[in-house]
Amino acid sequence: MTSLPASPSLLRRLSDDVINRIAAGEVIERPAAALKELAENAVDAGARRIRIAIVNGGADRIVVTDDGTGMTPDELELAVQRHCTSKLTDETLVRISSLGFRGEALPSIGAAARLTIISRRADSDCAWRIHVAGGLVSPPEPCAGEPGTTLLVEDLFFATPARRKFLKSARVEGTHAETAVRRLALAAPDIAFFMEIDGRTVLDRPAEAPEARAAALLGVADADGLLSLEGERGDMRLTGFACSPSVHRPTAAGQFMLVNGRAVVDPLLRTAIRVAYRRVIEVGRHPVAVLSLSLPYDQVDVNVHPAKTELRFADEAGVRSLVIGTITRALGLGAGAAGVRPGFSPPRPARIFYPPEGRSSGPGFAEPGLALDTVPAARSFHAPEPMIAPARASETVREPETTDLRISPAAGVSDYPLGAPVAQILDTYIVAVTGDENMILVDQHAAHERLTHEDLREQFLSGTIQAQRLLVPDVVELSRSQTDLLASRSAALSKLGIDIEAFGPGAVLVRSLPALLGNVSAVGLLRDLAEELDADELAAIDETPTLDARLDAVIARMACHGSIRAGRKLSVAEMSALLRRMEATPRAGTCSHGRPTWVRLTRNDLELLFRRR
Repeated sequence: MTSLPASPSLLRRLSDDVINRIAAGEVIERPAAALKELAENAVDAGARRIRIAIVNGGADRIVVTDDGTGMTPDELELAVQRHCTSKLTDETLVRISSLGFRGEALPSIGAAARLTIISRRADSDCAWRIHVAGGLVSPPEPCAGEPGTTLLVEDLFFATPARRKFLKSARVEGTHAETAVRRLALAAPDIAFFMEIDGRTVLDRPAEAPEARAAALLGVADADGLLSLEGERGDMRLTGFACSPSVHRPTAAGQFMLVNGRAVVDPLLRTAIRVAYRRVIEVGRHPVAVLSLSLPYDQVDVNVHPAKTELRFADEAGVRSLVIGTITRALGLGAGAAGVRPGFSPPRPARIFYPPEGRSSGPGFAEPGLALDTVPAARSFHAPEPMIAPARASETVREPETTDLRISPAAGVSDYPLGAPVAQILDTYIVAVTGDENMILVDQHAAHERLTHEDLREQFLSGTIQAQRLLVPDVVELSRSQTDLLASRSAALSKLGIDIEAFGPGAVLVRSLPALLGNVSAVGLLRDLAEELDADELAAIDETPTLDARLDAVIARMACHGSIRAGRKLSVAEMSALLRRMEATPRAGTCSHGRPTWVRLTRNDLELLFRRR
């Protein structure tokens, strides 16, 4: 006999304790989230110094102390109640200028942990203290304390043990907490931040200029190693700093994004960063950057999730275009341009192609020596003398003359970022010295590979890429939405050598493919393109990894085979010409495979190598 299903439970109202614990799970998902909320409250309170300490990844103890405005006893009682806030002046939720505004952080923490708040206003005779444990609030009581606020969180998630059971190790949770504080420190460089984890100092920064804060937190030796970002589009403005492509990470943890001063984790901005770096960074690596986007408050919605790290933009395409364009322009500087004095723009020398070994000329190559004398050479430098053969016993050994490696002002090269060449090592690496006494090392093959790559790409993409018609058109079966998506982009695809037409409700007919790609599968290429465009509807055709990466790989191979090789002896004039072209060619800081083409060694670097410091 089949049993009847149980009757549904009657609707009932949840208790306030359960409601608060559910809400706490949304706002406080891990110790780093609790710490972020407390630190943001300190910033909103006008703090000039914020001190943070956590124990066991923050699960056992979090302490945040600030010198902000502080609170009265009445304000303390309200602060631990749900949906009580002093920051929301616009009840339409449009003009939200503070970091916090929902009035949920402190009640959520108090519902899941043991929370103690000690606060004192500057004009008060004493501080006041309030306790909240598992949602139970004790009345405020007077105590000793400095002006400002100290928040102590202990036994996080003791009231919701299921959540505590799923926390990661103390090391992982501590890393998340440190990242949250670093994001906030980048957003507020005018505030001093100190943080320690289990008694170990991990962050100690005074109030400082934005570029100094960015250099310190991104792990760059100094601000000169950063590329400044500045771009505008209508009412939107993007500023910040980006590292050169030679500085990268295995994950996107080195990317920090701020929107109207709020630290966020936004997929749209992260995708735009990836697209901007796609042609200059090693595959599988992630760039390092700090983006600060300012736009009208009514053009962005920050009230998407209680954690306030997700956003919605009114003009997503405009934001994406601004980020990609601004970063691309910054990366488009010639080699050595980062850190050069403002306004410096090296002249572009005549275009030169070095023929490979054993080839004097041919398509795409100039005659040997062509236009080399148009580039300023290092006339105050002496090329190293060849090795002297051992002298016979009857001959007197003469000491070779000392090579003068100092730059003469008359040489006219001290104004160039990559300086003047002084030697070639192993017939592969160029050694140059700059006017500020830095040493530059250049990989001649990698450098010329990038120069050739840029020239070839300019030739191929200046017009329509040559298409190769298929003897028998291929039919690619797709979903209806993907078919419509590709059909709507048919004009853009045609410019890149891909001619398609709709073939029923769920397929496209492919008549030609880019000749550059050779014998490539039309089915695999179109399916990959359709999936990438479906996943990122704002992406342009030439931004999709499938097509852009394949075309760029072909150009990279051509550039590699058409460049001067390692082991090729170069004259001083040829080395100087290569350096000048690197300074004038976009993205010349990395080769076609994303590897660095040059490195700078300062006097300090050399002294550290020899332990002189």
